[in-house]
Amino acid sequence: MRSKNQLNFHHSVKLLLSVVFMLVWMLNVQAKLKDSDLKHWPAKKSPMEIGTRIAEKFLKTAHSRYGNTHPEVPPTQITYPDVCAWLGGMWFAEVTGNQPLFNRFEARFTPLFDAEKNLQPKPNHVDNNVFGAVPLELYLKTKNQKYLDLGLLYADTQWALPNEAPKEQKAWADQGYSWQTRIWIDDMFMITAVQAQAFRATGDRKYIDRAAKEMVLYLEKIQLPNGLFYHSPETHYSWGRGNGWMAAGMAEILRSLPKNHPDRDKIMAGYHKMMAALLKFQEPGGMWRQIIDDPQAWEETSGTAMFTYAMITGVKQGWLDKNIYGTAARKGWLALTGYINANDELTEVCEGTNIKNDHDYYLQRKRIVGDLHGQAPLLWCATALLH
Repeated sequence: MRSKNQLNFHHSVKLLLSVVFMLVWMLNVQAKLKDSDLKHWPAKKSPMEIGTRIAEKFLKTAHSRYGNTHPEVPPTQITYPDVCAWLGGMWFAEVTGNQPLFNRFEARFTPLFDAEKNLQPKPNHVDNNVFGAVPLELYLKTKNQKYLDLGLLYADTQWALPNEAPKEQKAWADQGYSWQTRIWIDDMFMITAVQAQAFRATGDRKYIDRAAKEMVLYLEKIQLPNGLFYHSPETHYSWGRGNGWMAAGMAEILRSLPKNHPDRDKIMAGYHKMMAALLKFQEPGGMWRQIIDDPQAWEETSGTAMFTYAMITGVKQGWLDKNIYGTAARKGWLALTGYINANDELTEVCEGTNIKNDHDYYLQRKRIVGDLHGQAPLLWCATALLH
């Protein structure tokens, strides 16, 4: 039989172990919360500071030529990377309540009605029609009819089959898809962005129905069993930024798609499948690679920014587990901020890339500095983090 002192000793040990266990548990919880924290940032890495720097850089830089802000030949039209950065800048101005900043983005656009009207792209290609997303965003904020009219021109012509359209384009249109359908992964931002914007501006269900129908088609055609995507059915490499367009496009449509929409579950399933796949291929430092599942490929910033945006949006909207995906998104953001140079330009951005079923073609793409393919999703990330 144990003495009273022995019983007291054992009781004290149990109590001490319980306290130690509780402290360890609390420290682990705090560590996890810190890892997934999307509100507090080290010095010079906050979304407010980074977003302001990138927005100012865009406003001080001339129109790009397909993202290249240092072109040898001036641009002949506004190209889609500018559209993406313009949208990001206006979203950032809105979330920060910075009306003077928004006014400067609007002032950059108004010459396109007169002095720079020649730079309005022809509404004849998926990469051109996304231009309509910018005037539609301006309409949402200003209610100026001229912005709505211009934006809807681009949204509507994306579904209006031209008289001279070849058989393949007519076949897509006959099935209710955009005649601009080509099953390139890039399209899933170019189509969804302008159609979702038209839905937000008008409330007309046909626009979001179009975007959802198109997204389901692409998910069925090119999502791989592992959750990633090839650039196209003929190009068997999971190119980083190509997958980034899909990740961002799904996030973009899902945040506007009505909860009772018949295609919502299919798109959400594709989104979850992709996000889970991306977790497996994120590097320890937070980046993703030029070919996502190739450990020899270089770490690339534009795709990383798009994946980070898609994850931030998912966490903020409640579609993704904060502890898991908030941690991945935080790592992505912190990694990206380390690639911004003293001129507020993101480095290691893959140049514009067409399809080619050649491994070396993707690995040997030029690494551009300050290209809007990278600047734009940085602004999207900053905006999403501040929501």
